[in-house]
Amino acid sequence: MTGAVLTLAGVAKTYAPRGSQPGTTALQPVDLSIRRGEIFALLGPNGAGKTTLISIICGIVTPSAGTITVDGHDAQADYKAARRAIGLVPQELSTDAFESVLATVSFSRRLFGRAADPAYIEQLLRDLALWEKRNARIMELSGGMKRRVLIAKALAHEPEILFLDEPSAGVDVALRRDMWTMVRSLRDRGVTIILTTHYIEEAEEMADRVGVIAKGRLLLVDEKAALMSRLGKRTLDLTLTEPMAAIPDALADWHPTLEQDGHVLRYVFNATDERTGIPSFLRRVQELGIGFKDLETAKSSLEDIFVDLVGERA
Repeated sequence: MTGAVLTLAGVAKTYAPRGSQPGTTALQPVDLSIRRGEIFALLGPNGAGKTTLISIICGIVTPSAGTITVDGHDAQADYKAARRAIGLVPQELSTDAFESVLATVSFSRRLFGRAADPAYIEQLLRDLALWEKRNARIMELSGGMKRRVLIAKALAHEPEILFLDEPSAGVDVALRRDMWTMVRSLRDRGVTIILTTHYIEEAEEMADRVGVIAKGRLLLVDEKAALMSRLGKRTLDLTLTEPMAAIPDALADWHPTLEQDGHVLRYVFNATDERTGIPSFLRRVQELGIGFKDLETAKSSLEDIFVDLVGERA
């Protein structure tokens, strides 16, 4: 994984006022560099600006400011070359209902000026479990198969970068797992994958790096493991022998909470701190004569981190 295949500098989008509607800032200035061959997840709630950012990179939406370099090409000065390096799988299942799978995918290749390559298209359809359906019309396919066709169309011209905009929206768990396997295999072949998602598990499962976006602002970009290490918290749960109605004042320094109707005393601590406070917390619990029959610690998930980030910075 070397070098940057995509670079954004100060990319922003503001929509002008329309009628009685005031102007809106959909995307605040973004600086971002995507490494060649990585899987990058852009994580954020609906309406955070994920699709706006992708649409700008793919040339669907014009930026209000900033520059974009795609595989060495300026996205505005050398639009055709930049766009040829990109494959986009949109959220919507918008495909030509009466065309066959084979015709649709082959046409997508020709749209980008690529010479016909029946062998490549056949292998692509086989890889996506679509070859047996190659003569079926799109309208005859299930939602999951239509999603596969969209991916085949995006890959038909052999792009360097594949954008997946909410790839798991509306698909079942089994298909989602199949798609994750396929994404990894594409990365192994050298394709850079950028996916937007609000499914925390999708980012946690697949990404090398994670960017968190909310209200049009890119809040943070980091290695997934480093992000979880740096921001991740742990919880210490004590299952009490007798439920408690209230937390004693003598435990106030640790700010514990009562969970499960008073049956669990929870202490949240930062695992990266030199002093976690656990020994002193447990010592004080024993001094107070609070009995517990079980002790359990757990790491925070990416979801916990995401909620904390959005809550603090939005």
